[in-house]
Amino acid sequence: MKVVTLKAPGGLDHLEVHEQPAPGEPGPGEIRVRIHASSLNYHDYGVVSGAMPTEDGRIPMSDGAGVVEAVGEGVEAFAVGDRVVSGFFPTWQTGPAPVGDFTTVPGDGVDGYAREQVVRPAGWFTHAPAGYSHAEAATLTTAGLTAWRALVVDGHIKPGDSVLVLGTGGVSIFALQFARQLGATVIATSSSDEKIARLKELGADHTINYKAEPEWGRRVKELTGGRGVDHVIEVGGPGTLPQSIEAVRIGGHIALIGVLTGRGGEVPTAKLMAKQASLKGLIVGSHQDQVEMVRAIEACGLRPVIDRSFGLDEIADAFRHQESQRHFGKICLEY
Repeated sequence: MKVVTLKAPGGLDHLEVHEQPAPGEPGPGEIRVRIHASSLNYHDYGVVSGAMPTEDGRIPMSDGAGVVEAVGEGVEAFAVGDRVVSGFFPTWQTGPAPVGDFTTVPGDGVDGYAREQVVRPAGWFTHAPAGYSHAEAATLTTAGLTAWRALVVDGHIKPGDSVLVLGTGGVSIFALQFARQLGATVIATSSSDEKIARLKELGADHTINYKAEPEWGRRVKELTGGRGVDHVIEVGGPGTLPQSIEAVRIGGHIALIGVLTGRGGEVPTAKLMAKQASLKGLIVGSHQDQVEMVRAIEACGLRPVIDRSFGLDEIADAFRHQESQRHFGKICLEY
């Protein structure tokens, strides 16, 4: 089977495509899956670029979607031919988060899905939404579930709420789509007028060019009649958090998801205290969260936004496209 491995110390030029023996039959509780697609995330880029070092020879990519080829003894959740999608934290099945690192995450702490076949415990996968392509399903593992948890599991969003999403990456686009499906008003930011036009097409009620309006937190308050938004999908980190705190309402919820502007920095703690807002960090979600998200997607008919797909042997080019920041939505690998 075709497989991609990452040679230490990392870097896009250290991604190697080669052949490896296919896995054998699944054991008790396991399934064999023919992987057909993955999708790129900021975390995957951190691994392959060497910014988040991993073991020499690691198979990258945390997201994997495909078809069940064989089931082991005792497996009842899946049958041969089922379309499935992987989970980000394989050992986190339900309840509060029991993990605080990436040691169990495919593509980082363990081998991931940049390969054509894999044998894994059945609990590492959920069913994919009915009617989804493999590429569409692969966008859910990390980006889709992160947005779902931020708004639904942690944020307890309800119709009539207001949501601020930052930028046009996978998590932000999913958050916009989920929020609109759940009856919320959405304010979205971007530095590109072209991308702003696409945000409006997706249903954003208000848009802000954050380069033209660097004090965009104040603008969000104006758009909400001085109240501020109920939810902020905060993907930037220290460089954007002060404006997000300005934008959130008193008693609102900020989901701290990303660190695109850096891993540390000053936080206006007095302002956060005055807002009495909830600032909660999160990393993706549980198996049960993913099951519930898939059920909701099937009920509402939501479809992911895919910018472009690449072949498995074009994985380095896919990450270079991600580096360019020209994409809108998700970048996928299909194989």
